[in-house]
Amino acid sequence: MDNLFSQATPLLMFLLPGFLSAWIFYGLTSHPKPSQFERTVEALVFTFVVQGITVLVKVALLACGRVWSTGLWTNESQTAWSIAVAAALGITVAAAVNKDTFHSWLRSRGFTSRTSHPSEWFCVLDSNPAYIVLQLQDGRRLTGWPKEWPTSPATGQFYIQQPAWIDDAGDVVDLAKLDGIIIHATDVRWVEVFPKE
Repeated sequence: MDNLFSQATPLLMFLLPGFLSAWIFYGLTSHPKPSQFERTVEALVFTFVVQGITVLVKVALLACGRVWSTGLWTNESQTAWSIAVAAALGITVAAAVNKDTFHSWLRSRGFTSRTSHPSEWFCVLDSNPAYIVLQLQDGRRLTGWPKEWPTSPATGQFYIQQPAWIDDAGDVVDLAKLDGIIIHATDVRWVEVFPKE
């Protein structure tokens, strides 16, 4: 048993930074977590990138060490740099996905028409901050400012601030005493988005 543990430890230390990057990425984005197999593949891709960047850091530090010594490159420093690179990579990729950086660059060059957001629903609400009207399944209409919204029409909730009902005559009935209303996404038939003010 001790032999198995001693053989598995280096492999786990090698793979851990990629899993850390993937964990940070899914923690900072609205993307739903894929299946276990897909997450493992993504973590292995992150591992490959992290290990490559760590090798570049090692080469750069050893080159700097010829002029000014910063210490020895050890297994501990390898692990510390791998974890630092993994955290930076996870945060950077999450920020790029949240800001639609990669896909907007590809769209501007005609390579794709897709966005990096998890759904069209999420993309419209994220890129067009404006008041909305929720047409509910039972025919009622609710207007307000979407503070939070689901990543998909099938799951999650809307949190609507400054809520007001729109009655059958088109009159607005303010709900001034409320901070907001939470509406389940499955209760919404469609969403009307007002132009930006």
